[in-house]
Amino acid sequence: MVRTMTAEDYTGVYELWMSIKGFAMRSIDDSREGVERFLKRNPDTSVVAVEDGKIVGAILCGHDGRRGCMYHVCVHADYRMKGIGRAMVVYAMEALKRERISKISLIAFTANDVGNAFWNRIGWTKREDLNYYDFVLNTDNIEAFNH
Repeated sequence: MVRTMTAEDYTGVYELWMSIKGFAMRSIDDSREGVERFLKRNPDTSVVAVEDGKIVGAILCGHDGRRGCMYHVCVHADYRMKGIGRAMVVYAMEALKRERISKISLIAFTANDVGNAFWNRIGWTKREDLNYYDFVLNTDNIEAFNH
């Protein structure tokens, strides 16, 4: 079952994130407080997939009024290749369409072979005409990768 993510889903979503090898999380942005802040700003666009009574997929999805963005798109390894990822993406896209958002972007690590294959398979376009830049405003927001 795919449904809108709520703040009450945080524990299950965090456990999912921790189960995925190579998954990157930020100490502040991905904390309970950080995710609750994101969901408050974007209450209807983030998604979870629930199977066997647990959260097996999640997407943080929001927009700035012009463009949507998906973050932390993931499905537990035991539940992949069952259409869950596609169903979550469609659910989030429909939520963005209801908010009159016309374009969505996302970032996938170049080493994320599984994720990049998924996006290619479901028809997303890899942009070759852009450079992606970051500027860190808060050095306390540490990024860590699951091993």
